[in-house]
Amino acid sequence: MKAFVTLLLCTFAFQVFAAEAKRPNILFIYSDDQSTKTVGCYPGSWPWVKTPNIDALAKEGVRFHAAYLGSWCMPSRATMLTGRFPHGIESMSMEGKYPGSTYDPKQCPFIPAEMRKQGYHTAQIGKWHTGTDTGWGRDWDHQIVWNRPLHPENAGAYYETQIMSVDGKEQTIEGYPADNYTQWSLDYIRGKNRDAAKPWYLWVCYGSVHGPSIPAKRHKGSYKDTEVPVPADIFPPREGKPDYLNKKQAWTKGPDGHPMAGKGGEAFGESKKGKRFDGWVRQVNECVPAIDEGVGQFIAALKESGQYDNTLIIYTADQGFSMGEHGFRTKLAPYDANYRSPLIISMPSRFPTGKVCNASVNAPDLAATFLSITGVKVPWQTHGRDLLPLLEKPDTAWPHACFYEHMGNEYGSKVSQTILTGAEQKNDQGVPLYSAVVQDQFKLIHYLDGKSGEELYDLKNDPEELKNLIGEASHAGRITQLRTAMKAELKRTEAGFADSVK
Repeated sequence: MKAFVTLLLCTFAFQVFAAEAKRPNILFIYSDDQSTKTVGCYPGSWPWVKTPNIDALAKEGVRFHAAYLGSWCMPSRATMLTGRFPHGIESMSMEGKYPGSTYDPKQCPFIPAEMRKQGYHTAQIGKWHTGTDTGWGRDWDHQIVWNRPLHPENAGAYYETQIMSVDGKEQTIEGYPADNYTQWSLDYIRGKNRDAAKPWYLWVCYGSVHGPSIPAKRHKGSYKDTEVPVPADIFPPREGKPDYLNKKQAWTKGPDGHPMAGKGGEAFGESKKGKRFDGWVRQVNECVPAIDEGVGQFIAALKESGQYDNTLIIYTADQGFSMGEHGFRTKLAPYDANYRSPLIISMPSRFPTGKVCNASVNAPDLAATFLSITGVKVPWQTHGRDLLPLLEKPDTAWPHACFYEHMGNEYGSKVSQTILTGAEQKNDQGVPLYSAVVQDQFKLIHYLDGKSGEELYDLKNDPEELKNLIGEASHAGRITQLRTAMKAELKRTEAGFADSVK
């Protein structure tokens, strides 16, 4: 009997171990301010763009047509950390000199902390832009981060010497940051700084291609003299568009009629000199190869170490970035050019390869998917929907509307207070607060400032969002349907301003 009991216990222990071994690793690769036009496998990218490793990842996975992860750096990251839209993230706020910020981890717990409690080894490498508290020892087992909120004086150092926090200890580190992040991530994938007995979650946050968009020396001039078409609406007039677009106009006509960027601009730390549109586009694209090389090295390291089949790989960006479309040179705005991120998810051992998914998804959906595939539970309500059905069958009819928003620098109940009282919006950078919803390839934008109105776009027939259909009687039924879907999403996610959407 004793031997039998021992055998049962051993069998049970083996089953537990086997189940634990099957929990997938997650490699979450996050670029910064990256337009889909800079990724070769995306339709609409410039024909001369070369991203062979990211393209290869798409061939080994599912490429999503549209992902709406955030309107700018901090809310995008905050949403990924919590699984909640900005209007549902309490205690987070901007404080002090930009990008100074803070949050209360008791009111605003992060998903990686729960992953740690439930058997995962967690790591984050690269840019940090979510409060001065980076969460090392609470959310992360291993962390090498450029803590911008803690060091505003170093916050523009996207391509130069950075003040890093290495497992809670500050170091000043030289070298090209993207290459540093890649090497540290490779070390982790190969087993350094982690528990080999645990599945792992690694969030690699590149600072590229954020302005001032300085390529690595080996990539400078890669796209010299390539042809760069000018967007149709880089200059006004833009009929049917809100007035704020004209106030945000970032381009003027140079002596030869070619668009010229004004001095400085949204891109932090940018040169004081103006720049030609085509030269700027080439320069931004020359920042991408350093990331693309990293993607290739990550995949090679996973295969060499025997971890590839059990690792979910995600490639995306915190948001898009307008490359002149609608007159912008920034993110923030609700248009695909400004907001939409590339998104590729790959795990060939489990999901189809070489597929395209036309469903539109958001950041809470990604967070929900991470929780689902790892089996991790969190003791708070998240706002996303599990994407595993789409990964398993990318052409599955997706009945859910994709909601996204821009809440400026505000979070939680402060958002509703601002909207419902008509208070001045804080640091919205000239773009009014808004809610937006995409369903059946139509987009409805609802501005929350009480004066900019609404916009409707047919994304299938007008992917550049040139013609606002909001005033056309033939679309009245669709507008009502999308407003209903938007309000339902606001109600579902407990937005205090839901009733302001009529």
